[in-house]
Amino acid sequence: MARVYATAAEYLEYTGEEVPDEGALARASRFLDSQVLRLCRYEVDAEGKPADPVVAAAFAAAVCEQVRWWDETGDELGAAGLWGSVKLGSASMTRASSSSGSPGAGGRVVADAALEALRSPDLTPDRFVLGLVCSS
Repeated sequence: MARVYATAAEYLEYTGEEVPDEGALARASRFLDSQVLRLCRYEVDAEGKPADPVVAAAFAAAVCEQVRWWDETGDELGAAGLWGSVKLGSASMTRASSSSGSPGAGGRVVADAALEALRSPDLTPDRFVLGLVCSS
């Protein structure tokens, strides 16, 4: 079962706004799980959610920030970064370039504010380690 790290009530309290759509918190939780949280160390409860309330609050904040960023940019799928220009007449498309001049990667990105929530000074190494990769 997919873990959802923030509720609609938490989103409202955190942002002062209603959740943009019903599934946004679940999608952001899955996205952060796959892109960031799977590489971290933290204690979990029986449902696989953070057992520590400080870590749980940071996860909720990160999810809220990710949803807010998607809502502000209107680009949850990351499609805006794929093309530098699009022309409909004769269908001319130019791939976006990075600062190095090579084609841009585009696609979905983790919001900076979501990462900031996971870098809180309250998340001490005994509670949470960001980006830890272990092998047994």
